[in-house]
Amino acid sequence: MKSPIRVAVTGAAGQIGYSLLPRIASGAMFGPDQPVILQLIEAPIEKAMKALEGVAMELDDCAFPLLKGIVMTDDPRVGFKDANWCLLVGAKPRGPGMERADLLKDNGTIFISQGQIIDAVSAADARVAVVGNPANTNCMIAASQAKRLTPDRFTAMVRLDQNRAQTQLAKKAGVDLTEVKNIFIYGNHSPTMFPAFAHATIAGKPATSVITDTAWLHGAFCETVGKRGAAIIAARGASSAASAANALTDHVRSLVTPGAVHSIAVKSNGAYGFDPAVWAGMPVRTTTPGSYEVITSYVMDDFAKSKIATTNKELVDERGFVADMIK
Repeated sequence: MKSPIRVAVTGAAGQIGYSLLPRIASGAMFGPDQPVILQLIEAPIEKAMKALEGVAMELDDCAFPLLKGIVMTDDPRVGFKDANWCLLVGAKPRGPGMERADLLKDNGTIFISQGQIIDAVSAADARVAVVGNPANTNCMIAASQAKRLTPDRFTAMVRLDQNRAQTQLAKKAGVDLTEVKNIFIYGNHSPTMFPAFAHATIAGKPATSVITDTAWLHGAFCETVGKRGAAIIAARGASSAASAANALTDHVRSLVTPGAVHSIAVKSNGAYGFDPAVWAGMPVRTTTPGSYEVITSYVMDDFAKSKIATTNKELVDERGFVADMIK
């Protein structure tokens, strides 16, 4: 059997963490032959740490053969120590009356600290995946603090948007989900993100030749994917936790699977017209486990260019809100 890898998870006792941890321990994230040690990080609050104890009890009671150890801590230096993967799930939520700029700055303080600590104490091969919103900019902030780890080690999750888009196309076309391929997410993990339907295929045919309702593709489709999170909150009274945990499992699983083609948010370096300094969703191909190359060959029509310009502006504005924190 392989040697265990260490997986650090922030916000481990939260809703997403509760759905995520069994997926990691079962082998769904890293494969059925990869043992793991979970390093679970929570806020230094008695209630949170008590809840984390309960989560650890349940993991024990599941008797996962691949789970070789659990660390519970409120000290990030302990939690990120020698971690091969750092899954940054926890973030401060937006409160009533809070401006987006305030949220970005509050989270900026958290992710500056986490970025510094991860860079200092994690494993040589460490990778970081950010889920806590605003995920793209939080990822950029964490990466800005790293001196040892290169920017490509830091990715943010847009896989939930990809999964949502894939399902919506399948339902509209009346086909099985597996028939929909190459639907990628560009830009921010927010309502401005763009699901690039023109590059997708359905049963091997261009999606736009199967779904000829252009008004739906330009309107309801993009809006449904972009605002799905808000719709789930309205329906269940809580945010999308199970689907987010599933998407993070997909995100990492694809990143450790050579040849996988999928959407992640990465430092754009100017691809597809994005500002070079922002982290933007785009298609990538995994080259070796944990490494990837951006697929830059897709050609955008005028509609796609306008959508990318909108989501790029949002990302640039977000960077502007925290520019003084990451110099």
